[in-house]
Amino acid sequence: MKSKKMPRLFFAAFLWAFSGSGVFGLGLEALVDPQYADALRGGERPVLVQFGSPTPRLIPRHDFLRQHIEAVRRELGPSVMVEILYLYRKPPHAQTTVWTAEEKASLYNELLALSTLAGIQYFSASRGGMRTLYENSQVIDGPATRRPLPDPVFAHPPAELSVYVRQKDLTFGDNVYQYNFFTAPGILIATQRNLTPLSVGPITAVGRNNLRSTVAILDAGQYILVYTVSMARAAALPGMRDRVGNSFISRAAAIIQWFSDRADRAFEGIN
Repeated sequence: MKSKKMPRLFFAAFLWAFSGSGVFGLGLEALVDPQYADALRGGERPVLVQFGSPTPRLIPRHDFLRQHIEAVRRELGPSVMVEILYLYRKPPHAQTTVWTAEEKASLYNELLALSTLAGIQYFSASRGGMRTLYENSQVIDGPATRRPLPDPVFAHPPAELSVYVRQKDLTFGDNVYQYNFFTAPGILIATQRNLTPLSVGPITAVGRNNLRSTVAILDAGQYILVYTVSMARAAALPGMRDRVGNSFISRAAAIIQWFSDRADRAFEGIN
């Protein structure tokens, strides 16, 4: 019998730091354990990688999010899971106890700007430098026809939204994904599911419908707490789960930076 690998918990330091302190409306401790709140405010990014039969450990205390992630986990039965927490500091004019309806709508539309994922980069440890994640990213009308559509925009975010996206990345090739978006009090959620197999050369790393990547945006007063979790049933090949796990970390880091840039844009438009 093969032994299961134990979860690896480590903290990756940011290359940037947050300044200032003070009391903020919701408080990070209401969403995460104190040690993670302290680490986040200190400019760190908690990361947890699990193999075997993983369960979420870093997930914030938000009922809607926890129910959503648990439903996804039970449906998928993943063999690999990567969780990351990130803290975005709102600009001074937006540091209220809760985000306004206008701010939430603006952030939601920035999450829907899926075409802007084209060209984002991540650090590749294997190559020792930056590498482009998505060469192309385009909303399409469906998996069969794949006709391009503009990024959707809403004056009032709907409770649920589903769109199809064609994305070509330099690791897994040209694939089609279904993105589902959810809104609830204090939170925005985007979940990605692969409708085509993710392959590395001739090897299928993750089969069709075997990937779920989620980005959750939670209001935390002066801050926005970002929780990302990627889970997959990865191919049971030597080293493949480790490779998929490392890829998830790199991809999440790129998506986090992308969101940070989009959040800057959202709040600038309201200033």
